[in-house]
Amino acid sequence: MTFMNLENPDHAYLFGFLQADGHLFRGRGQKGRLTVELNARDIELLERFKALCPYPSSVTTRTRATNFSPESRTAVWSVCALAFRRELVCLGLPEGRKSARIAPPGIPFSARDYLRGLIDADGSLGMTAKGNPFVSLVTQSDALAEYFCESVRQLTGVVHRPRRNRRDSVFNLYYEREPAVELSHRLYQAAGLSLRRKQEIALRLQTWTRPPGMKRIPNRRIWIPAEDEILRAAPTLEEASRRLNRSLASCTMRLWRLEKLQAPQLNP
Repeated sequence: MTFMNLENPDHAYLFGFLQADGHLFRGRGQKGRLTVELNARDIELLERFKALCPYPSSVTTRTRATNFSPESRTAVWSVCALAFRRELVCLGLPEGRKSARIAPPGIPFSARDYLRGLIDADGSLGMTAKGNPFVSLVTQSDALAEYFCESVRQLTGVVHRPRRNRRDSVFNLYYEREPAVELSHRLYQAAGLSLRRKQEIALRLQTWTRPPGMKRIPNRRIWIPAEDEILRAAPTLEEASRRLNRSLASCTMRLWRLEKLQAPQLNP
């Protein structure tokens, strides 16, 4: 029996959530289990997962000491069915440590619901200290970072080139102001499955409007390798600026950065 139909919005959401925050353990022989552990305040979502899944499963709670609290109360959804675990693996949910290996499904799926599942599990949305709305996603996966940025470009027009941060080598994909408002609307308006608290935040973000006098920064045009080649080959920066339809300052700064990247590094 197969269960997951990723063109079904609920299934697509569930799979995105599992890729980001699910844990697929493999034991001896054919033993194993899928678990999702959330703060106990989010137990409602796990109960909905249990109702959605046709295989026997359980939702339990536990209290334990963590680095953040001496009494952290969590809820855990567990499924042991071998058929379900095999199906998830075939769809792209690896067993064991998976953070860097996950990727968007290779079959048709409901993208809007899949993205909402990723954000509910491994993303954030809210207001900054300055009162600006934001939506972000943290991932170690190159494939997922590329997919998320391309999806946001299609939804909002904002171009973002994913890059790993220096501190822990993960992608912290961050969108603020109008793009965040548009994302919250596209992903959470009349949503099916979702974390109730995040859906409530998303609805609040959609009431934001740009304050009078706030400077609007246009979307930056990303340099691509073909443009870098034209820049290097041009006889002058003025000619490169004309050919690329870019400002002289932009061409000057880009050439400086390219030369800096190619410069030999001295050992300390």
